[in-house]
Amino acid sequence: MSDSKRIKTALISVYHKDGLDAIVKKLHEEGVELLSTGGTQRFILGLGVPCRAVEDVTGYPSILGGRVKTLHPKVFGGILGRRDDVDDRAQMVEYDIEDIDLVIVDLYPFVQTVASGAAEADIIEKIDIGGISLIRAAAKNYNDVVIVASAAQYQPLADILEKRGAITTLEERRWFAKEAFAVSSDYDTSIFNWFDGDEHSAFRASITGSKQLRYGENPHQKGVFYGDFEGMFDQLHGKEVSYNNLLDIHAAVELIDEFDDTTFAVLKHNNACGVATRPTLLEAWTDALAGDPVSAFGGVLITNRPIDRQTAEEISKIFFEVVIAPDYDVDALEILGQKKNRIILVRKETEKPRWQFRSVLDGVLVQEKDLYVETAEDCKPVTTTLPTDSQVEDMLFANKIVKHSKSNAIVLARNGQLLASGVGQTSRVDALKQAIQKARSFGFSLDGAVMASDAFFPFGDCVQLAHEAGITAVIQPGGSVRDNESVDYCNANGVAMVMTGIRHFRH
Repeated sequence: MSDSKRIKTALISVYHKDGLDAIVKKLHEEGVELLSTGGTQRFILGLGVPCRAVEDVTGYPSILGGRVKTLHPKVFGGILGRRDDVDDRAQMVEYDIEDIDLVIVDLYPFVQTVASGAAEADIIEKIDIGGISLIRAAAKNYNDVVIVASAAQYQPLADILEKRGAITTLEERRWFAKEAFAVSSDYDTSIFNWFDGDEHSAFRASITGSKQLRYGENPHQKGVFYGDFEGMFDQLHGKEVSYNNLLDIHAAVELIDEFDDTTFAVLKHNNACGVATRPTLLEAWTDALAGDPVSAFGGVLITNRPIDRQTAEEISKIFFEVVIAPDYDVDALEILGQKKNRIILVRKETEKPRWQFRSVLDGVLVQEKDLYVETAEDCKPVTTTLPTDSQVEDMLFANKIVKHSKSNAIVLARNGQLLASGVGQTSRVDALKQAIQKARSFGFSLDGAVMASDAFFPFGDCVQLAHEAGITAVIQPGGSVRDNESVDYCNANGVAMVMTGIRHFRH
C-alpha cells in the first residue's frame, strides 16, 4: 500500500463557504476534478472553476426537499472503495463507480439553530444526514481518502496543497480522519443532549480544543486542559498556565462573579485568603491583602475592575502567580510585566456552563452549579436581637465568600473585608477556631464582626465561641435538630442570627 496518494477527484459540499475559494482554485490548478451539489456548485462555478454536479454522477436529482443529495452508491462507493483491494476494484468497474479522493464537507448548524430558539421542526431539519455520512465514510477510508470536515481544517489542507500539490501522506490523511471523527462525535453529542433534555439518561459531554499542560497536580502526573482557554482569557504575559493555576483561576472567577461593587480577591489553593469591597481599587487591594498577607504569597489575584498604575505598583510589591482583570491601563501593564513568569490575564465576557461534572469511582457526578446568591430577603431573623442594615450587608458579603470555600468553612468579616476564614476542616468548630486564630495573628479585632457558615451548626458551641471572640451577628442555613441551642445562646447574649435555608457545601 503506497503511503502517498494523489488527489484526482474531490467532492465538495459545504454549508459555510468562507475561505473555500483559495482551496478550490488551487485544486483546479492541480488538475483535480471537482464534484458538488446545489449552492456549493454554484459557488465554485462562480469562481470560474469547472465543477460537475453530483446528480450527473448518480443519475438522481436532489430529492425530498434536499434531504437526499449524496446518499448514493456511486458517491459512497467512490469514497469507501479500497484502491488496493482487487475485489473492490472489480466491483467499482462493474458498477461504473469513480474514485473520490478528497471530501470537503461541513454540517448544518444544529447547535446554533437550537441556541437561536428556533421551532422544533426547524431544529430537526438542521440534523445533518448526508454530511455526517460523508464524513464517516471518508474518515474510515483514510488509507485512500482525505476528509476535511470543517472550516478549521481548511488551512492545514491549503498548506499541504501549497507545499506538495495534490499529494497527501498516510500520516496526514489519518490526522484529518481523527479531526473528522472529533467533529462527528461532537455533533452527535449535541443532538443527543437536545433530545435527552433534562432526563439525564446518559452522560454525554463533548469539549473541543485542548491544551497540553506541563504536568498535572504534581510533576509526576500528566495533565491536559480540554476547553477554550483563549475564548475566556487573553494572556498578555507570563509562563504557560499550569494545572494548579487553572484550578485557582476557576475558583477566582467563580468568586469574583458574586460581586458587583469594586472588589479585589486573593486566592490560594482554591480558597479566598483575602477579599475586600471598597470605593476604589487601591483600597480594595490594600484591604484584601491585609486579610492574609502570608498566604497571598504565590497566590492568584482577581478583580472586577481595570487595574490602574497606582494599584499595579502596590500589587507588584509581592510575589504572585496570576493576576486577572477585565483590563489594564498601559502603564499598569508595564509595571506588572516586569516579572518574566508572572501570568497576566484579561478576562473576556463569556457565558459559563450551568452544569458541572467530576469523575468519581468509575463514573461521573453531575450537578447544577450553585448559582444561588442570597439577598436581604433571604435573611430570616431567628433571634430577638435583630441585625442592623450594615450587619446584614456584611453577612451577605461573608456568605458569598463562604459559598466558595472548602467545607467545613467559616468566614469572619466586617465592613466589606474578609478578616479570616477557616476552611477544609473536619469539624465546624475547628474551622471557627482556625479563623479566630488567623484573624488575631494579623492584628484584627473581631469586635462587631459577623460570621458566616456554609452549613448549619450541629451544636451551640460555635456561636458561643464566636460571641466570646467578639462576633455580634451570624448568618447560617439552619436546619439542625439543635438549632434551638444556637438560637437560645444568641438570645441570651444579644447576638443577632439569621437563617437562609440555603446550604453551600463545597468539596
